[in-house]
Amino acid sequence: MSRFNGSVLVDTNTIIEAHRVTAWKALTGGYAVETVEAVQAETHTGFQRRDPEERIDQTALRASLKATHPVTSAQKARLKLMLMELDIDLDDGEFALWAHLLERGGDWRLCGPDRASLKFGVKNGRRDRMISLEALLADAGMAKTRSPLRENHTKAWLDRVLAEYAMEGLKR
Repeated sequence: MSRFNGSVLVDTNTIIEAHRVTAWKALTGGYAVETVEAVQAETHTGFQRRDPEERIDQTALRASLKATHPVTSAQKARLKLMLMELDIDLDDGEFALWAHLLERGGDWRLCGPDRASLKFGVKNGRRDRMISLEALLADAGMAKTRSPLRENHTKAWLDRVLAEYAMEGLKR
């Protein structure tokens, strides 16, 4: 499989995990990593309760991202209507990411292990746009991280969850 060359949009969990395993530089060096303002802000929330390697320097984070996108009220309203029909509850960061992504063209992937976000992606025909942190790092040439990735950042976990949601959709 050839290496992905489009934009990679990340959620808060991905940013924290990449910092925890000291893989953030490999990720941002290998890909055009982007996010939305809500996610960037979330990386600073609760930092006092995190281990030192999970604390994110906001200035360095913003400088390392290709882009940090604002989300408009119209984008939020559109997504809110969709979510009401699907009975899915996204947290603030994932909500803002999907509000942005629904109107985004081009080649992009979403890297984030939030189950509600993944379910939304599958239900909206974007299963092929989901990618694990493990897969991205491997493709960027980082075969081993300082510490093992948490399970929900692995390719096996993502494949299993996406298959579960796809099967759920077939049962209806």
